[in-house]
This record gives sequence, structure tokens and C-alpha cells, in this order.
Amino acid sequence: MPIAAGQQDLRIGARLRDARRRQGLTIDQVARSTGLTKGFISRIERDMTSPSVSTLVTVCAALSLPVGELFVTPKTDVVRGAEAPYIQLAGPGADERLLTPRGQGRLQLVRSVIDPGGTGGEELYTLDCEVEVVHVVRGRLELVFSRSAELLETGDTMTFSGREPHTWRNPDADEAAEALWVIVPASWETTAR
Repeated sequence: MPIAAGQQDLRIGARLRDARRRQGLTIDQVARSTGLTKGFISRIERDMTSPSVSTLVTVCAALSLPVGELFVTPKTDVVRGAEAPYIQLAGPGADERLLTPRGQGRLQLVRSVIDPGGTGGEELYTLDCEVEVVHVVRGRLELVFSRSAELLETGDTMTFSGREPHTWRNPDADEAAEALWVIVPASWETTAR
């Protein structure tokens, strides 16, 4: 049985462009370094042409990028909403689910559906993280800090230090609130229910 080549085009241009930009290089600088034209480099980055192996090695050398990195499939994880594990960050009256894999250390994404009057607890608390971001998907959420409070409504987003003592509550007596929390890096102070 003959071996058939795959029908899928190899798209490496975006990775080359990203490597160039991370180093603060212009297309002109890469062109001068490689002896190629700016137009050719641009076409490679837009996947409008396929460079020869030797040209690809030359471009990668100019970008200090191992050629093999262009062909590595990035790791992805999917957490299905219905299968997301229940967790409890703090306080009663909230259905909290971890939407990022437990092994993800760079950040945590938590979805909270907060009952009317639900709270993060009466005591202020901190998480072992640099930054917290909360986005109110629906309803209202009041964040309480040691010196202030902020009422967030549907569509509002607040960013603050995870080391700032705080708590939260749903101030409505008859409407649930839904919020997404981003915790960077992951605090791992969560416990599964």
C-alpha cells in the first residue's frame, strides 16, 4: 500500500511571526539577517508560500527558534461545563465549579452561581495568588474590602490583588448572580465537594 501525504496544509507562519515579534524584530531585520526579501518573509508569515527546508532552517536560526518547535502540537485541555468539578472557595450559598484542569498552575477559572443573599463568608479572606478578576455574567455582586466596597452589575469586571482581604455577597433577595473568577496564578486553596 503506498504512503499518501496528508492533505492538510502545514501552517507555521503565525508561529514564525510570533517568535519574531517576541524578540522585537521587524520583518526588515529578519530579511537582512537571512538574505531573503521582506516580501518573502511576509508571505511565509502569512502562510502564502512554503519555504524550502534550508530556508526554514535559516529563518529559524535568525529567530533563535528550534525548527522542531514549529511542528509541536500545543497541549490543550477541555473541561465540559456539565463535568466541571464542584469546588468551594469560601462561604455558603454558591455553586462553584472549576473550569480549568486541576493541574493548570498558571491560572484558575471558576464559575459561581450565587444564591440570593449568598456570600463569600462574613470574614475577609485572601487567596494565595497575585491577581483576581471577577466578571459578573448576570445579576449583581458586591465585593467588600477592608476599606471599601464595590457593587458590580451584569457585564462589570473588577481586577484586584488576591492578597487584598476581601469577601463578596449577592445583595439581591430574589435573584441569583453568576460570576466568572480568574485567579492568577492558581491558588490551589480549593477543595472538591
